[in-house]
Amino acid sequence: MKKNVVLIGMPGAGKSTIGVILAKMMGKDFIDADLVIQKEEGMLLKDIIKRDGPDGFLAVENRVNAGLNPGNAVIATGGSVVYEPEAMAHLREIGTVVYLKLGYKALARRLGNLKNRGVVLRPGQTLRMLYEQRIPLYETYAHITVDCGGQDIEHTLDRVLRALEKAQPKKNASL
Repeated sequence: MKKNVVLIGMPGAGKSTIGVILAKMMGKDFIDADLVIQKEEGMLLKDIIKRDGPDGFLAVENRVNAGLNPGNAVIATGGSVVYEPEAMAHLREIGTVVYLKLGYKALARRLGNLKNRGVVLRPGQTLRMLYEQRIPLYETYAHITVDCGGQDIEHTLDRVLRALEKAQPKKNASL
């Protein structure tokens, strides 16, 4: 198994929340890519989107994610990172990509004001449209998919840990 674990999924799926606890449980560092973006740009995500527009924000997100190179970390990405093939190729290279899958209804219940969250929405785009656009991308890039629907944090963590263990190649006992 690769040393890093990369969490992808829709905003509100639990990437940052799960990521912090997962990092503690696995003895890894935790990196929230959205916070790295905010630190590098010196402003909130929503202000970067306002300043640069959706495409400009995606370029910043791509640059930051493609530049991450931790040795042993859990990385929580922003939900829109899957629009950037360069960043996703890099993240797949440096880590095991885990898609935290959440159904639309559960997601809609969890999310408040999308603009305040710094979610990249095109003019006229609804949450449903965004969801349907991103799902195939998450599924394409994921090494592992974990369904978080109807689960509390502990059950989701358990599912992620079991999926990571299962994905790890077994060491040959006869060596």
